Amino acid sequence: MKTYRLSPPAALEMMARIETMHAPMRYETIGSNVLMFVGDDYQSVATAFLDGDDVLLVDALGSMDDALALRRVLCEELGKTVRVIAATHYMSDHGAAMSLFPEALTVAHRQHRQTFLSQNRCVHAFYREPKLVFDVGMSLRWGAHELHFVHNPGKTADHVSVDVPSADLVCAGDNIVGNIVYLSRADPVMLRAAIGRMRQFGRGTVIGGHMGRFPAVTLDNAVHYLDRLQQIVVDIRACVPMDGVAGRVAAIRIEDCVAPGVEPSDFERKWHGHNLEVIVSQSVFALDAAVAAREVRA
Repeated sequence: MKTYRLSPPAALEMMARIETMHAPMRYETIGSNVLMFVGDDYQSVATAFLDGDDVLLVDALGSMDDALALRRVLCEELGKTVRVIAATHYMSDHGAAMSLFPEALTVAHRQHRQTFLSQNRCVHAFYREPKLVFDVGMSLRWGAHELHFVHNPGKTADHVSVDVPSADLVCAGDNIVGNIVYLSRADPVMLRAAIGRMRQFGRGTVIGGHMGRFPAVTLDNAVHYLDRLQQIVVDIRACVPMDGVAGRVAAIRIEDCVAPGVEPSDFERKWHGHNLEVIVSQSVFALDAAVAAREVRA
């Protein structure tokens, strides 16, 4: 029998990998037969609806390490079997666990491929062709709950809100990021409308695509952030020479955008910074500024 010796750096790397695979997965019970998992990478969220020993997952975390930890908890510790994985939208930071459950039925909106190909960080290894696609919406009875999958384009064209009246919750995906929104490759008008449709569900709990769960007022907070950020940028574009816009946008504080009483988390601060970058690189709110200027001239 041969003995293999690893170099110190390689041995440390392997030990770190083993520790990661056995690191505790953050999860909590958020209602009868509903568990919410939050991964380390991007703080991506997966929500598990239980029907006896069968599981329906909404979203599937952002890294393979997180996906393995999810499988360990659900399958090894709790003795469950993942039967269905439904996507709120088809971006790689929400699909890592799909490859771990090849027998599970995968569900997505018909425009899922457009979203997957348009994302900034595309991980081909996480892509699974959905076995079931839909257009406007569908309902699915799962144990004690009936899940309503509603096409709600906002952050992406394929976005789906999952409304669960019996659990008093809605899975929002990336149409919100905590108390703010993320603007990259999104139409602010569509984002605002998508949040408005979720408001109409009237649920007490909102499960985000990142960070975890929030009270219903978070939807109002996200719209406040979007409106305030838009107004600040439109004002900058109206009064600052073109070569000075980038610097002024980069200096916008998140405190000047969030709703009163909201204390931004580190994660929200990070994604606010990304918003300031994409506002310049993708000319976000440039059309709104042009329309506002035309109305003033008229």
